[in-house]
Amino acid sequence: MTAVFTARPEHGLAWVTGASSGIGRAVALRLAEEGYSVVVTARSHEKLVDLQHEAAGAGRMIVLDGDVTDPKDMERLLAKIEYEHGQVALAVLNAGVVLPVRGDDLHRDAFDTSFAVNLNGVVNCLVPLVEHMKAKGHGQIAIMSSVAGYGGLPMGAAYGASKAALINMAESLKFDLDRIGIRLQVICPGFVDTKAVPKGGFPRPALVSTEEAAERICAGLKSSRFEITFPKRFTYLVKLLRILPYGLYFALLDRLVPGRAAVAAPPKNKRSGSDGQPSGAVKHQHRPRPLQS
Repeated sequence: MTAVFTARPEHGLAWVTGASSGIGRAVALRLAEEGYSVVVTARSHEKLVDLQHEAAGAGRMIVLDGDVTDPKDMERLLAKIEYEHGQVALAVLNAGVVLPVRGDDLHRDAFDTSFAVNLNGVVNCLVPLVEHMKAKGHGQIAIMSSVAGYGGLPMGAAYGASKAALINMAESLKFDLDRIGIRLQVICPGFVDTKAVPKGGFPRPALVSTEEAAERICAGLKSSRFEITFPKRFTYLVKLLRILPYGLYFALLDRLVPGRAAVAAPPKNKRSGSDGQPSGAVKHQHRPRPLQS
């Protein structure tokens, strides 16, 4: 088996998707401070430029707009990165959306958007990344999932399902990618204080700041761990809940999320940009087609 690769700044560029706000923005800044030249991608060009200016004293930040829901755009963007700026040694696939789903008011647009951005958006980056890294014989990729992927949580039918799929996908791909020198990791944060997490009406246990999240993620990227999860006192509790019989699981969550029934159902034909799920994603303004920040 090929030795597992751990990226360092001298190996090449870092690429962060969904870097215009939240965790992605904080991770991009942290990687720049560590010496990486960082390519930041999102659809929010102005926010990326602001990020580039903020990072001016820390390190090199390269702004390249891109839509992760468009596979051709991601192929073009990666080719542009490597042709004009250098090889990607480390990729943090962070772009995502958080959309609440209530079983008593179902609409398919929340599912379509969540899967298009959170799941297919990762695949659209992953496919060309693996091809480029396989040709070099090494690389490191980290996929942003969430503890919401460990099990069904209130209002998380679309978000949690997309994040659960990412965990399963990463576990499955790791066997083959290890053999060709590409290191794959999955990031499963608990509650992070981003715009995606509501400020009231939903409990947010063990909340961490985006800066602390970035610190934990960047430390995990240097470790030998497959899963980067934090804060462990919360995320391990969520894991333990999954071994309970379903009767206890549902009863406990109903008690742990007081007042959930009083939360107003989302208006029909409109999308809400935040919910109460643990999140590595960021809130964004919705437009007629799926977007990510």
